[in-house]
Amino acid sequence: MPRILLGVSGGIAAYKSLELVRLATAAGHAVRVVQTPASRRFVGSASFAALTGAPVLVDEFERDPARGAFPDQRPPEHEPIGHLALVENADLYMIAPASANTIAKLAHGLADNLLTSAALAARCPLMVAPAMNSHMYEHPATQANLATLRARGVRVMEPDSGRLASKGERGVGRLPDPARLLAACEELLRDGPPAPGNAGESDGAWSGLRVLVTAGGTREPIDSVRFLGNSSSGRMGLALAAAAAARGARVSVVAANVALDPPAGVTWHPVRTAAELREACEREFPDCDVLLMAAAVADFRPADPAEGKLKKAGREHLRIELEPTADVLSGLAADRRADQTLVGFAAEHGDGALDHGRAKLREKGLDAVVVNDISRPDIGFEVDRNEVTIVTLAGEEHLAPASKRHIAEGILEVVGRLRN
Repeated sequence: MPRILLGVSGGIAAYKSLELVRLATAAGHAVRVVQTPASRRFVGSASFAALTGAPVLVDEFERDPARGAFPDQRPPEHEPIGHLALVENADLYMIAPASANTIAKLAHGLADNLLTSAALAARCPLMVAPAMNSHMYEHPATQANLATLRARGVRVMEPDSGRLASKGERGVGRLPDPARLLAACEELLRDGPPAPGNAGESDGAWSGLRVLVTAGGTREPIDSVRFLGNSSSGRMGLALAAAAAARGARVSVVAANVALDPPAGVTWHPVRTAAELREACEREFPDCDVLLMAAAVADFRPADPAEGKLKKAGREHLRIELEPTADVLSGLAADRRADQTLVGFAAEHGDGALDHGRAKLREKGLDAVVVNDISRPDIGFEVDRNEVTIVTLAGEEHLAPASKRHIAEGILEVVGRLRN
């Protein structure tokens, strides 16, 4: 039974933490909660205690009746040091909501309350979920503090955009829904955190970098209601966009028929067809430093799509003549600047995948090609996990099966090295 230590700092979003605890315990996790004094102005400790079945601690010097044990553990015979015992027994420490004040303390190593003391002592994976007003979240100080935490291997869950606590105000800074918070916890428990320093090595280099990402799959109309398409959901492209934005890059996403919510802080360009994707890319490409071409772009389209809806009545057969679409990536590569980095993606089926990736690298004049085998049902299209091999002129790097966000971080690490 995985054990989650939940830290709750002050903010109106603290009410969502109650639902997170309910979902986590229902999923079989053992949960303990520590609160900052300010958080009790929004949610009382008794509510968390009722849901977890364990004492809730606020002060470093208050006695823990459970002596650091989680609900699935037998308390020790001795009286341990509270903040040390809690994180020693935890498999994951999640701070949600994480206020701007708490994030600043964590970034600078302050330990003036139980929540921050536990974070400083934690050797388990640490995740923070910022929640605050958009002006506070976007302030350079907060962004610098988050970059510092990422550099140390802390997983930062990007906030959502939408209505904020202030009446009539909208922006980025909303705490994600509890179900997404739990999913992120379970992903980190499964995959483990990035090695400390991995994200930080590139943070300075990525800050302000202009990154263009394509995501999803194009649809080519047959008639007014039908189309030729593919199974790409856009998850890999969005994971890349979120990872690049988290490193401080200025990210634009050309999204082909993506039904998922955009990551926070990116510019969103929705498109439908290969022609529309090409037009958007040609418009954005000259100003970008890095192109991550993750979209599945149709190779063919109906040569003469019907203006209305084709009827079945009176037809024994329907033949559709296809014509090739423009090769968007080759066209962009032909006009690249010397300082631009271009990464293609090759979704291949079965044997010969790497050979196709190597050929694509040479023929299109790219810096890297990310190859994945979509013949397996557990990775690739429409699932949250992936396994890829990154092909470059210098060699190949395999990324073992992991979450798409974890894979995205690995891809950005390779891109960062290519740009050095």
